[in-house]
Amino acid sequence: MALMITDECINCDVCEPECPNDAISMGLEIYVIDPSKCTECVGHFDEPQCRQVCPVECIPINPEHLETPAQLLEKYRALQAAKDSHASDGGTTA
Repeated sequence: MALMITDECINCDVCEPECPNDAISMGLEIYVIDPSKCTECVGHFDEPQCRQVCPVECIPINPEHLETPAQLLEKYRALQAAKDSHASDGGTTA
């Protein structure tokens, strides 16, 4: 279950630095969450950090990207493996 940011977002900038997977970025008008990187903080924290800091509560579950906790954990592991691989090759890609 990746999360999403609704148009109630006030662009306060507090969610982006909280995401351990770098899934949050500025979109055309509001912040957006890349569902391929969002694990709802599974593997990092007990609760999604962006939801914890959002002052307007505009970060619900994205109904187009429903995932089980096991799937989120697998996504976390794949993201970490990719990050570790990228770091071990000196940050270069072939």
